[in-house]
Amino acid sequence: MKEFITDNFIPARFHIKENAAQFDRFGAQWTPTILILDESGVERHRIEGFLPADDFLAQLELGLAKLAFQHNDYKQAEHWFHEVCEGLGGATAAPEACYWEGVSAYKADNQAEHLHETYRKLSQRYPDSEWAKKASVWAG
Repeated sequence: MKEFITDNFIPARFHIKENAAQFDRFGAQWTPTILILDESGVERHRIEGFLPADDFLAQLELGLAKLAFQHNDYKQAEHWFHEVCEGLGGATAAPEACYWEGVSAYKADNQAEHLHETYRKLSQRYPDSEWAKKASVWAG
């Protein structure tokens, strides 16, 4: 995990008692708060509280996917969302990743079948998730 983090992020650590201004700047309410920022310092993903390793990794990959999506790099976003959806399917972030994987695929080539397949996947794997409900409009 350490190598994954150093390969994909520039980690910075702030202690709440020594850097209160940084916590105020980003509205951090609890520790740990992990923020994934773009190159302009805009927050793209937030992780609050401790997580088991697989869930933490899934959240980091979700953050990378959201960064790529915000930069209209839909193929790269789809890759990272897929890594969470398929590779870390037991993680709590998996249903969200599956949803956005489908959206990224659709945004990349405008093929509605991606959205229909996303609904099918979510309704089978995570039928009670909010993401399956959000995808229900794509039942087609």
